[in-house]
Amino acid sequence: MKTKIKKRFPMQGIRVTDFSWFGAGPYVTRLLAAYGAEVIRIESNTRIDGMRWQAPRKPGVPETYNISGMFNNYNPGKLGITLNLNQPKGIDIARKLISVSDIVLDNFIPGAMEKWGLTYEELVKIKPDIIVATMPVMGITGPYTFWRGFGTTIRTAAGIDYMTGNPDRPPIGTGMAALPDFACNPYHAATAILSALHYRNKTGKGQFIELAQFESTVCWTETAILDYTVNKHIQMGMRNHLPNAAPHGVYRCLGEDREVDYCAMPESEPDHRKKDERWVAIAVFTEDEWKAFCKVIGNPPWTKDKKFATLSQRKKNEDELDSLVEEWAMKKSPEKVMMLMQNAGVAAGVVNDGEDLQTRDPQLKERGFYVYLDHPEAGRIAHDGLTFALSATPGEIRRAPLLGEHNEYVYREILGFSEDEVNQLITDGALE
Repeated sequence: MKTKIKKRFPMQGIRVTDFSWFGAGPYVTRLLAAYGAEVIRIESNTRIDGMRWQAPRKPGVPETYNISGMFNNYNPGKLGITLNLNQPKGIDIARKLISVSDIVLDNFIPGAMEKWGLTYEELVKIKPDIIVATMPVMGITGPYTFWRGFGTTIRTAAGIDYMTGNPDRPPIGTGMAALPDFACNPYHAATAILSALHYRNKTGKGQFIELAQFESTVCWTETAILDYTVNKHIQMGMRNHLPNAAPHGVYRCLGEDREVDYCAMPESEPDHRKKDERWVAIAVFTEDEWKAFCKVIGNPPWTKDKKFATLSQRKKNEDELDSLVEEWAMKKSPEKVMMLMQNAGVAAGVVNDGEDLQTRDPQLKERGFYVYLDHPEAGRIAHDGLTFALSATPGEIRRAPLLGEHNEYVYREILGFSEDEVNQLITDGALE
């Protein structure tokens, strides 16, 4: 029988056999689990998922496979089992589990599922309406088929890093933020899976889904491809600038203790007690926004200069413009700058750090975005909340599984093995 969920969720009754590991694949099933799918995540003691060792790791608790903040944030609400697919009995168990599942997911290099005899062609023989989704880095065909990669390398191959940073320096990218792992790739894959479920509901037929993570990430380059197609122009790093906006950048502000109410608009600036650098982003696109921006900063004489009179002139003199904007911003806190600009109809936002997001940002706090759950080994930890809200069937973030935590439930309750059979499988090493 499938896991009983008290609340009514849109994916309730759907079972997923999840072979994926590291980032992109587990984030797909994170989305499905949050809305009620029973996700059974297959791992193995013979090859621990590298995500289980990823930072952040909560200090002061014993070092185990279960305390990685990244793993726990990518895998909430799932059932965790261990299974050794390098043993024939392990493969037999996997096939039995798939026979009572609706969806199968992997993000392995092509050939892995074939080695185990778990291809779509084989799986439809045991479950004709199965939906199989695979997320290889480069796809299942082509000269780079067997290339290995992670979010950071996929991002660079897709051209994103070339378009970020300072044009006078080497590409900087987005650092260690493996954006493809938690943005384009998992959401594209989840959308495809939901579409396949819809198709199955109408026709009774399953599907095979291939999502090449490289191609999915290339979709992010959008206007850069159009720019080259039409103009033969190659976009490259342009700092924080945009061709159709000025000022458009991130500006240094007054550093302080940050214990402020964003919405209070204090009459006086807080004491300058902390000399850390703080920043605000400001974006001015239209002439009306430019006029409003000038009014906010007090219409100093330089705003009347001809070299800033039009967008084209502001773009020609953008470095000087940025210096003048920062000279004004450095006398105020980023919160004050943001509220002044926003109240005048100019887009602006504080450049938050991780502590700001969890403890100070009033919007996230008011909406209860972060979910704090008690973990048996890591203690109380924060999880990203749901990224979309459904009024009638809301989702829920639940704790991530310990390694092999649900072996007893899955092997006994779902697959129907007796206690003696489970013990024998353990002895044989099939459940490692």
